[in-house]
Amino acid sequence: MLDLAREIIGSQPILTAFLAIGLGYLVGQISIGGFSLGVGAVLFVGLAIGALAPKAQITGPIGLTGLIMFLYGIGILYGRQFFEGMVGVGQKYNLLALVACLSSLLVALGLGHIFGIKIGHTLGIYAGSVTSTATLQAALDVMKNKDPSIGYSIAYPFGVIGPILCIYFMTRMVKPKFPVKAQRFQMGEISIGKSHAGKRLDELMAGALSEVQVTMVRKGGHNFVPAADIVLSAGDAILVVAEQTEAIAKAAAALGKLESGRLASDRADLDYIRVFVGKASVVGVPLASLPMPSGFPTRLLHVRRYDADLVPAPDLMLEFGDRIGVLTPPDRKDEIRRHFGDTVKAAAEFSYVSLGIGMVMGVLLGLVPIPIPGIGVVTLGVGGGPLIVALILGKLRRTGPMLWTMPLPANIVLRNFGLAMFLATVGVNAGQPFVRTVAESGLTMFFIGVAVLLTTVFIVLVVGHYVLKIPYDDLVGVASGATGNPAILVYSTKMAPTERPDIGYAMIFPSMTLVKVIAAQIVGLLMAGSSAG
Repeated sequence: MLDLAREIIGSQPILTAFLAIGLGYLVGQISIGGFSLGVGAVLFVGLAIGALAPKAQITGPIGLTGLIMFLYGIGILYGRQFFEGMVGVGQKYNLLALVACLSSLLVALGLGHIFGIKIGHTLGIYAGSVTSTATLQAALDVMKNKDPSIGYSIAYPFGVIGPILCIYFMTRMVKPKFPVKAQRFQMGEISIGKSHAGKRLDELMAGALSEVQVTMVRKGGHNFVPAADIVLSAGDAILVVAEQTEAIAKAAAALGKLESGRLASDRADLDYIRVFVGKASVVGVPLASLPMPSGFPTRLLHVRRYDADLVPAPDLMLEFGDRIGVLTPPDRKDEIRRHFGDTVKAAAEFSYVSLGIGMVMGVLLGLVPIPIPGIGVVTLGVGGGPLIVALILGKLRRTGPMLWTMPLPANIVLRNFGLAMFLATVGVNAGQPFVRTVAESGLTMFFIGVAVLLTTVFIVLVVGHYVLKIPYDDLVGVASGATGNPAILVYSTKMAPTERPDIGYAMIFPSMTLVKVIAAQIVGLLMAGSSAG
């Protein structure tokens, strides 16, 4: 029976790939002390399958296609935050992560040389310690054998759990304090006092109302969409929204007083409707330029994106699946629904045209040779090229009619499935040599991986906190980005429950991925040249 299973697995690569993915996700859900491997378990199940069935090989572009899907999804999602991180404090954060990543590479090379570890295994250990699949692929390309996969597989587990343990102990030592997470959408009704009677709305918006947005005006017993030339009288009321309650309280103190119920309870002139964003024509456009139905008054009141309510700022862009609140005459609701699409299915839809074009541009960029004097020619490869193109497109969001972004649920599916395909391929193909190498020098390689990982995390956390005085929630985001695995970011957000770890991760992960990819190729070329010499 076992021989039959081996024969089937060895002759059916597609079956083998999905077997590794399915069983891998099952194993990845097992939690021990709150720690689980998640999608990383696909790699180890693949190794087990490869060791069990020596003939099992997943050939063709399956694994590379998965890697491109994963990196493209990362770039599209984090493009805007990445480029924002290239200025201001982001430069300091990236410099810190750069020193950490290059220092850990030197540690890997030094220890590998001392203990006689092959350079392919060493590069794999480095890639596994910082859980970088793109670096693994770069090492595979430059070494032209399976050695990096073996080193990666040995170092990967501690590459995930190590940063989590370090962040845990660092948090216990530092005991950081964070403000209570406040809702980012606040609303209030302000009754206008006598001191501001006779003033136009645009005058007040340039002064007392500068920190809030006016979404509706009540005058003469009727509700209106705000217009700049409306002249307010004593007793009139305005509905305002802001991210902070303090801004609303400040505006109310300056203009009159907070008095709820007058505008919201009267829906004779303007009613409130919530619709899903489901049309490409309204996605990726700043709200200040957003086309609205003509012929009747409308006003966007608020935006609900996944679990967060957002103030409709002029530069905010709608995404597929957003649920928006719109003020409109009661008899115009159907026109609003048609204008925005109003379908929840949009949360899982995106343009395959833009996806295909973006990936083609990324692969082509990855093929461009980059000559380095005295070393040789490197390329961004299938790891760096698609990532750079996706970051640029994620920043642009839209080019004319071409929408580059995708809804978060679709992005998560694309990334996770792509990563699972890549890890399954690497694991199955490296199964047999992995067993031999572990038996020979597995313990030594594991401890080298531990040293590499601790070097990365120690530099980021200790230098970042005690020398550079980086805010702690930013710091754990930088550490997560430098070490790479999304599970580390999830844990960081538990230790620092603000939005800053996500922003720090977005600033660091793409740039450090590119650094690791190029560094791995340079080291591989240098070692190959010295061996030839």
